[in-house]
Amino acid sequence: MVVLREPCSADLDWIVRRNAELYTAEFGWDADYKALVAGIVADYAAHVDPARERVWIAELGGRRVGCVMCVRADDATAQLRLLLVDPSARGHGVGGRLVAACVDFARAAGYRRMTLWTQRNLVAARRIYAAAGFELADSTRHHSFGVDLVGETWVLDLDGLGAAGRG
Repeated sequence: MVVLREPCSADLDWIVRRNAELYTAEFGWDADYKALVAGIVADYAAHVDPARERVWIAELGGRRVGCVMCVRADDATAQLRLLLVDPSARGHGVGGRLVAACVDFARAAGYRRMTLWTQRNLVAARRIYAAAGFELADSTRHHSFGVDLVGETWVLDLDGLGAAGRG
């Protein structure tokens, strides 16, 4: 059974380490990615607003198998960051559960929209985002983490009005 919980200090270290390990092994990304993740996690730890920001750790069989963060981008916008599902837990609905928890929290915290930045080659994550209602808003080619990538910005309307309703 998948359990979602809040992190302890050791979990924040795990987020950095496991992201670096997996993205290096699966995609050949270099140490720049680990530095990016470490910065995101350090900023969260130093400045977290518990009413508007949160991290979830997913466990399966008592073992850490995933994570996601909801952080403030601005007063109206939450940002989903660092979704990770360990290969051993893929196919168990962990990613969908993590994204749903993040979206539900953002909505309850009063955000009007949620954004995220991902890469086109992260096919499974993109499927999860689309299933949760996120829509691709922009894509840009770039060279990061030692490889050529296509970065994508995805957006989810949290207030239910959609673009036409905000007229």
